[in-house]
Amino acid sequence: MLTILHTESSLGWGGQENRTLHECVGLKRLGARPLILCKPGSKLKLRATECGIEVFCHEMRSNRDISALRQIMRLVKTEAVDCICTHSGDDSLLGAVAGRLSSRKPAIVRTRHLALPITSKITYSRLPHKVVTVSEFVRNYLVVDKGIDARRVVCIPTGVDIKRFAPDSTDDTLRKELGLANDTLIVGVVAILRRKKGHHVLLQAVPTILAAVPDTVFVFAGNGPQKENIETQIKELGIESRVKLLGLRPDVPTVLKGLDLFVLPTLQEALGTSILEASAMKKAVVASAVGGVPEVVAEGVTGSLVPPEDPDALADAIIKLLQDRERLQQMGRNGRKMVEDRYTTEKMSERMFTLYSELAAR
Repeated sequence: MLTILHTESSLGWGGQENRTLHECVGLKRLGARPLILCKPGSKLKLRATECGIEVFCHEMRSNRDISALRQIMRLVKTEAVDCICTHSGDDSLLGAVAGRLSSRKPAIVRTRHLALPITSKITYSRLPHKVVTVSEFVRNYLVVDKGIDARRVVCIPTGVDIKRFAPDSTDDTLRKELGLANDTLIVGVVAILRRKKGHHVLLQAVPTILAAVPDTVFVFAGNGPQKENIETQIKELGIESRVKLLGLRPDVPTVLKGLDLFVLPTLQEALGTSILEASAMKKAVVASAVGGVPEVVAEGVTGSLVPPEDPDALADAIIKLLQDRERLQQMGRNGRKMVEDRYTTEKMSERMFTLYSELAAR
């Protein structure tokens, strides 16, 4: 049985950890044995355990944690690990070194989930056998900008669970929850409240949008460090009655079901998993043309792309779509088909399984 050990030194929960968990579930379904080594207090430990994935724990205090290095080497030996897949900075160095020192010599895969500058080139250029990126944008950065051997780097995009993000079987309850009339238009963002997600840009565009389409309400689903700044900006603009902060929502498909239009005015994005989730729910998308976003938004087909930090362009794109309901719905249908064809968790897991199998065979 093909055994893959995922290492993750992050404590939090985001797109990176979500992808890792979905991959492990998919690998298990395909007949592989996925294992996870993470920190004992991490959210990944809790959720992976709930999904029936085998989990081991270590504090991994730094990338020089000798006891963590030894534990990884023990796991490679005792669990007959064929491949080590690393994710964050500390665990990527620990996992790669442990794999190289192990007598079993497992294949080493380094994943890159972010659109940020890398801080340790050796964990991409020398230690892993393959590097997996979530978008062609990130792959291009590693190959062209950082000089990583193109033969080492492969793009396998993150997938969406289309059984969970299923528009035809999800209840449409958002308007009732918010006390809105059935004909109210809802524009929404589902993203952590960080500045790089661009909530402030959308807020700047809201007065212009309301002048053209008055019966519009804006909803932000998510928590984060920018919450107070966003609340302050809403008050300064005098749009308290038109913008709703929903907080962190476990029922993201339900939120998306209630939207007429999904917006992500992000300033930096490796791929845009939330865009794919919205597309899976048959929602047209307006998003910033940054990072890997143009790979998941087909201009004029599944949505519209605008320059980042440009509230006027953002407002114009949103107004045009809100005033053309037929086009909104067609873009939503196109988005669902795009996700089904290219961006499902099944396709992602199958491609990762093939990669691990080929590396293990060598």
